[in-house]
Amino acid sequence: MCGIVGYVGNKSVTPLLIEGLKRLEYRGYDSAGIAVVNDHGMRVSRSVGRVSVLESNVMPTDGGNGVEPFDGCLGIAHTRWATHGEPSEANAHPHTCQTRCGNTVAVVHNGIIENYATLRQYLTKKGYHFTSETDTEVLAVLIAELYEGDLESAVQTALREVRGAYAIAVVCNREPHTLVCARKGSPLLIGLADKSYVVASDASAIIEHTTQAITLDDYQVAKLCAGMEDKTTADGGPWSVDFKTTTIDNLPVTHEVRELEIGLEQIELGDYPHYMLKEIMEQPESIRNCLRGRIDQRENRVVLGGLGEVSRQLVHAKRFILTGQGTAYHAGLIGEYLIQDLAKTPAHSEYASEFRYRNPLIEENTAIIAISQSGETADTLAALHEAKDRGALALGVVNTAGSTISRETDAGVYLHVGPEIGVASTKAFVGQVVVLTLMTLYLGRRKFLSQEALQSHLAQLERLPQHIATVLEQSDHIRGCVERWVDRDNWLFLGRGYNYPVALEGALKLKEISYIHAEGMPAAEMKHGPIALIDDGMPVVFIATQGSQYDKVMSNIEEVKARGGTIIAVATQGDREIHRYADSVFEVPDVPEALQPLVTVIPLQLVAYHAAVLRGLDVDKPRNLAKSVTVE
Repeated sequence: MCGIVGYVGNKSVTPLLIEGLKRLEYRGYDSAGIAVVNDHGMRVSRSVGRVSVLESNVMPTDGGNGVEPFDGCLGIAHTRWATHGEPSEANAHPHTCQTRCGNTVAVVHNGIIENYATLRQYLTKKGYHFTSETDTEVLAVLIAELYEGDLESAVQTALREVRGAYAIAVVCNREPHTLVCARKGSPLLIGLADKSYVVASDASAIIEHTTQAITLDDYQVAKLCAGMEDKTTADGGPWSVDFKTTTIDNLPVTHEVRELEIGLEQIELGDYPHYMLKEIMEQPESIRNCLRGRIDQRENRVVLGGLGEVSRQLVHAKRFILTGQGTAYHAGLIGEYLIQDLAKTPAHSEYASEFRYRNPLIEENTAIIAISQSGETADTLAALHEAKDRGALALGVVNTAGSTISRETDAGVYLHVGPEIGVASTKAFVGQVVVLTLMTLYLGRRKFLSQEALQSHLAQLERLPQHIATVLEQSDHIRGCVERWVDRDNWLFLGRGYNYPVALEGALKLKEISYIHAEGMPAAEMKHGPIALIDDGMPVVFIATQGSQYDKVMSNIEEVKARGGTIIAVATQGDREIHRYADSVFEVPDVPEALQPLVTVIPLQLVAYHAAVLRGLDVDKPRNLAKSVTVE
């Protein structure tokens, strides 16, 4: 949820940390802070609101504002999304504490310390005074209590007493060239740059400085040091860098340095007003990248190298569980339909947050598919662990290479749609559905799917980028329609079959960024209660594409129309009948039902985007939301 940036090296740290925090703003936050260490001590600044507020406090403007800049080559910074304690300067990170020998320790932290209340009571009895409501301050005080001149050792010892999830970066003014970081259950990367190290919770804060990085595993600690080899040398003299990783029990570990798969241009806004619009418009190219190398046209087969080692287990799987949260859950629902329809295998989609707490039944030859854009979603990771512990084959569908889910599954498939910055997921959702479709075809051909049927689906998949581009051309038309209804505070989204999950996703998008109350449901469910909500002019969005349930959906449209509702329809190109009933129509190409969600969701993404813009809202940073939910 929150963002961590740390740096130790030979550059001025404050501009680097501020820029890193700006690149992490998309993750969601309510306050920010920075701690910078040099040979003269430590300076800390914290503020509520945007990173720009913190920036004005620590960096002078071009015209000069009386602010003395924070100087140093070692520092940590943080954007906080409130969990324990309200958004306030006192609760913002970094949290600091003075050691018994008069030094100061500063800590930034993502995650939740579950036993913080017990630790706080213990430390209070030892005479420490707490100034915030956070669990993180407890960790800072505990490290200070244990500090005896070796920051790495103090962090290791403290973490052996901690229960919960954490990614932390710690500095101490007594060690002005040392940064210590650690993780358990929350992501943390270490970028290896020229004579320096950059620590961050997300690759977007690293990529400007280096493409070489390692990912810490759970219960691991890294000690990063950089400084001049000869203290008598003037500034700019020879620098040395030192890197060491251990477990919290001080056992040495080694790491493979990997190449980050994103480029700086992919996380830049370019000519678009918002990241969400950029990512919606990128979807034809994103899907090309997702499909690239995965369809063998000569042999007419699906190529998924990430599943090769478990292909036999997949064929023998008697049941699939698809799990995720939010948009990923909706993709899983479509996956459920696909697996049962095309691979003729029982499948069930479930919220990850519910799965782990209900004593799920995992039978022999069960496979779980964990779906997550970031690969770090806490609930999804916990559900994955629960299923693995009960003997399930663990598969992952993630977008972020090297993420926790990708490392802790038996096999999986990356989306390859590129980084997604907008909080409201768009291209990642389409990528998830494409990957689940490929996985289903891969499985189905090994079971019941004919070569002819496979060939037909693959041909349609390859046409998808052009189909999506056709839908995107209607953006201005969709904006004009939305403008007529954007002042209405209650919307319904209705669909049947494969398009029922699309209705859920459309409603979620509208809620997330426009703050309009919206509900998605199966179209037939409307008559079992929700029809009472329909009054004069209420917008009701129907996914009414031609297919096996078209006539049923048309009957539902007539029921809403008879009660004065406004009909907004996503319909198949060339359908003239729908225009008799709908007040607005968004057309999509005619594709097989199993692939319809990949085109019908596009107009709904644009509906949500334009509604938020018309309401004057911050599209990319909706209130109360975070891009990656790494705590329960």
